[in-house]
Amino acid sequence: MALIWPTLVVIFIVYAFYELLNNIQNRKRYPPGPKGLPIIGHLHLLGKNPHHDFLKLAKTHGPLMYVRLGLVPTIVVSSADTAEKFLKTYDHIFATRPYNEAAQYLAYGQKNLITGKYGPYWRNMRKLCTQHLLSNQKINSFQSMRRQQVELMIKSLKNEACDHRVVVDLSAKISSLSADLTCLMVFGKKYMDEDLDKRGFKAVIEEAEHLAATPHLGEFFPFLGVIDLQGITRRLKDLSKVFDEFLEKIIDEHVQSRDQKQSKDFVDTLLDIMQSGETEFQFDRRHIKAILVDMLVAAVGTTATAIEWIITELLRHPQVMKKLQKELEQVIGLEKMVKESDLENLNYLDMVVKEGLRIGCCELDVEEHFGLATSREHPLMVIPTYRLNNA
Repeated sequence: MALIWPTLVVIFIVYAFYELLNNIQNRKRYPPGPKGLPIIGHLHLLGKNPHHDFLKLAKTHGPLMYVRLGLVPTIVVSSADTAEKFLKTYDHIFATRPYNEAAQYLAYGQKNLITGKYGPYWRNMRKLCTQHLLSNQKINSFQSMRRQQVELMIKSLKNEACDHRVVVDLSAKISSLSADLTCLMVFGKKYMDEDLDKRGFKAVIEEAEHLAATPHLGEFFPFLGVIDLQGITRRLKDLSKVFDEFLEKIIDEHVQSRDQKQSKDFVDTLLDIMQSGETEFQFDRRHIKAILVDMLVAAVGTTATAIEWIITELLRHPQVMKKLQKELEQVIGLEKMVKESDLENLNYLDMVVKEGLRIGCCELDVEEHFGLATSREHPLMVIPTYRLNNA
């Protein structure tokens, strides 16, 4: 037992010097960049907002810059022209994804679309998702269902905030709506929060996003991966069990009810592909579950977050809120509900959404406008103030 730590230290030093010599030999092939330190590279130059730090460094070292994150050589692109070459002109070269600890556990060995390796499997899965779930025809076919779910949420808000005069957690309402819409479109039916886990869709998906975004020492220093100093791998394993049990239940339900269905949903389509055996690549339940995790996390997490922050920005800019309310009143009217077909006529709403997506998340002070309140420490809340209760 006493020899374990000295052995680890020796392995660490040998491995670090090997990587350092390897990086020195390959340094001539890389673009210019700041001077780094042995072993940690340029990690000491990054703070709370790495994208800001990269921008500052790029002003000195150019739009194509080399940095080393631990033992991982990295190229930072910070101009539109250069980015276009990487993301468009030579996209087929740079489209693949590196090893990712979170995807190993949550996406069944990176068998999903977000972190999957570029190749025949990835191209065919992207085509499949576009044709059977993300095409205009498919999206339009769910229009009445989306309208119905939005109406149910609005009635719930009116009932709780106006009639019962209680504080409403708008973040939870938006997340619940997003989860319901995603489940109906992807899985063919609604699932309650408890069906996934006692914490619910929102909490589980937020944890998945948090763990995926947390810097993992094992990815910057591969020899530390087996030690799991941060406990991230353990949490990822626990979370993967939650997703796996939920998705296995969904697949089993679809297998049992396939003969009784009049129309097929996305899961049925994936099962047909698996059972046909006609694919050019291996395709089994693991691949189905990896794609479904993508759809669930991407739809529920990003949609709810985008809506929350756009509403939050409207609260922080009451003059914009007034202009938007005026447009809705003139184009739609006070007694009508906005339909998806009305969106093309709501130009100011379109600009508000795009601006909200552009500026992204930011910290908030407590403010109150139009009967709504928000705080930087809590989820977005609807407070039944005088104006809201008398709307």
